[in-house]
Amino acid sequence: MVELITLQESLAFSAWSLLFALIVMRVRPELRRSILITLLVIALALGGLSLLGHYQLIPPHLAIAALPREVCLLIIAICNIRIYISFLINVVLARRAVPRILGEVSVAVTLIVYTLFRMDALGVNLTTITVSWGALAAAVGFAMQATLGNLLGGISLQLDNTCRIGDWIETEGVTGEVVSIRWRYTALATVNNVTIIIPNAKLMNNPVTLLGRRGDLRIPWRRPVEFSVGYEWTPGQVMAVVNAALERVDIPLVAPEPEALCLCVGFDANAIKYVVYYWLADIKFYLVTDSKVRVHVYSALGRAGMEIPITRSDLFLHSGRSLQATRALQEQEARVALLDSLELFAPLTADEKRALATQLVPTPFAAGDVATKQGEPSDSLYILARGKVTIFRDVEGTLPPTRQRLATLAAPHYFGEMGLLAGAPRVATIEAESEALCYQLDKRGFEAIIRARPEIANAMAQTVAARLAANDATLASLSAEALAKATGTRASDLLRRVRDFFGL
Repeated sequence: MVELITLQESLAFSAWSLLFALIVMRVRPELRRSILITLLVIALALGGLSLLGHYQLIPPHLAIAALPREVCLLIIAICNIRIYISFLINVVLARRAVPRILGEVSVAVTLIVYTLFRMDALGVNLTTITVSWGALAAAVGFAMQATLGNLLGGISLQLDNTCRIGDWIETEGVTGEVVSIRWRYTALATVNNVTIIIPNAKLMNNPVTLLGRRGDLRIPWRRPVEFSVGYEWTPGQVMAVVNAALERVDIPLVAPEPEALCLCVGFDANAIKYVVYYWLADIKFYLVTDSKVRVHVYSALGRAGMEIPITRSDLFLHSGRSLQATRALQEQEARVALLDSLELFAPLTADEKRALATQLVPTPFAAGDVATKQGEPSDSLYILARGKVTIFRDVEGTLPPTRQRLATLAAPHYFGEMGLLAGAPRVATIEAESEALCYQLDKRGFEAIIRARPEIANAMAQTVAARLAANDATLASLSAEALAKATGTRASDLLRRVRDFFGL
């Protein structure tokens, strides 16, 4: 039968466990389920111990008579030790971020001590057992060298914080996030949603690249994005175009400091090789962010007319020159149709629109690219042929500086007309909301037409003034009379500025 003192001691230890368990559940709600299960097991074991105190299930003269009692005590000891260690790590030492494996080792060591204590209490000769176990441990240790190496590696990894849960590492060509460090292995989760199991001994014996962390400091990860451009453009021209484009665009997860930088890194037979280095704030999205950087680089090169050379073979069933002429004709007709759809160019004749269409320069923008920036000098207009753009205006007197969203333009449309007609600085920042195709028309391309027919300036000035006044009316709720007055005043002022700008 179970002695009363044994039951009382078990109850006392369990009472302390209950108190510690309540504290742990309050501090770490996510551990509530496991703690409640542990308390339930303690209650069942105490019930079994109490039952053994009233009933003798096995005759006392048998050697195994104490077995049921020792089983109940062992269960109580295991559960109590787990709660004590959990309280120590999650409450007392919570700010020190104690590695999980240290708690597991502490539980194992405490159970070994408890087992030796109980064996001594039962009168077992520990000296003989120690000698026998020593020889057995040596044989088992020799046979389990790899397993023990993984075990010690796991302990070392966590104790010296070489790798932590949430770190991104690169080893033996594998890149992934550390999601678990166990006794035997470390688990990495890759961007392909695959979990890779790496034995701890391998991590201890092979080079490991720790990404995005230096000591306890989280830092951005520098990423390279490679591309090539033909020899028709000098490295200085290409780097200037790409660097200017990257300065103007805000790409999600690209750290603002250090700034992204384009460098010339080599020469191939058909092209010059470049690399854009940028700093990634969240390593988990490195493939997505690489793609976004490539898209903006491609758009910037397209706006500058710089081609990325490719090797290809085209099979033409008819003359290549004929195909090229057909495509050029289709492009010309599409541009003329675009000009026909816009009120600004209504005063032009059909011949003037065809002439103007040849002066349009294709200017693609990726989502997030800045087409115009408030305050920049300008002498050009953009015609939106495909996609959408958003108009922003900087709000003065705010810290940090903020932007007010004014409107969204969808194709077909135009913006920046004050730059073309009067050379006025940009009054707003316009950013591509989606992938957009624009055509840029500058002063030089428009000058021949307006000099040949100066009266066009008056009609275009009226159209632009009416548009500006309508925007003011929307914002200030002007009456029809005030709107007409504002349109007339602005048209006169704008006409004067157009004549001065083009020297009419």
